[in-house]
Amino acid sequence: MKNDKPRIGILTGGGDCPGLNAVIRAVGKAAYHRGWHTLGIKGGYEGLLAPVQTMDLFYKEMGHLLVTGGTILGTSNKGRFSAKTGKGEVHRIPKKILEEAKRNFKKLDLQALVCVGGDGSLTIAQQLFEEGIPVVGVPKTIDNDLEATVITFGFDSAVHCATDALDRLHTTARSHNRVMVLEVMGRHAGWIAISAGISGGGDIILIPEIPFRYESICAKIRERTRNGKHFTLVVVAEGAKPAGGDIVARSGGADREVRLGGIGQLVSDEIEKRTGKETRVCVLGHLQRGGGPTSFDRLLCTRFGVRAVDLIANKRFGHMVALRPPDTVSVPITEAIGRLRTVPLDGDLVQTGRALGISFGD
Repeated sequence: MKNDKPRIGILTGGGDCPGLNAVIRAVGKAAYHRGWHTLGIKGGYEGLLAPVQTMDLFYKEMGHLLVTGGTILGTSNKGRFSAKTGKGEVHRIPKKILEEAKRNFKKLDLQALVCVGGDGSLTIAQQLFEEGIPVVGVPKTIDNDLEATVITFGFDSAVHCATDALDRLHTTARSHNRVMVLEVMGRHAGWIAISAGISGGGDIILIPEIPFRYESICAKIRERTRNGKHFTLVVVAEGAKPAGGDIVARSGGADREVRLGGIGQLVSDEIEKRTGKETRVCVLGHLQRGGGPTSFDRLLCTRFGVRAVDLIANKRFGHMVALRPPDTVSVPITEAIGRLRTVPLDGDLVQTGRALGISFGD
């Protein structure tokens, strides 16, 4: 059935994070002021398949979304649209799945589709675009590991959460002269760990980019003790691994990425065994994904959402919005996917940490 107003769709894919609703709000409001109607696709890309799941995004109902965490549309990083199975490993979505999505896109009378997500979700968006669906992308990942943009939304909120945790762990570590190990997210890139670690006064920061040695970690703890510092804060990204070792995973399989977890406990146990220092571990986990976005992320999400609608208006399909300070720009989705953005070893963050005496375990 045809509608009076042009219609665009929006979906959120992959893991959730603060700011998704803020993007939905910005897209809906910007579209409204162009005289368009916005239709939300529920449950990520799965919502494009039978039974199709949608919800109308009415202008007057979007006021609260700016500060609300999560996504009112729901999301998924598994199912028939899974495109990522591991680092740099991508599989093609079956042709019949793409064709069904395209048929339903047309039945919904949509002129374009805004796809919000990280590397995996934007990989799917690119495949939909190649199938003939006019898509634009919005980059989202708390890991901040997506190429072609200086920063992704959700990252600042995750860092704020991790920094707050370090502030709290600092007082209890000092009170009991303990070593406190905080495990944060960061599968292949240590942006959260190093950013929160420096901001929160971490003494040892372990990231995937720098394989660590327990001897170096324990040497730093003993050095602090000799200098009258009887407590230590250790920040470890979930994807950090010892030199010559491998990542610690709880589960996984050939059809999806492994589920990481456990490196914090492993590091904690080794520290206590090797130094005799009472050691505790705190796994921050999905707390980093929950809650409302920071003011920085609210602004970034709003800018991204408005720019996405602008890309549709200018028929810049197959492109993704990106932050290139001081402006938001558009880049081909192909320039963003499959290119992991990691913490540069000779970059300012690592140099800053070393200048402060922070150990990276190497």
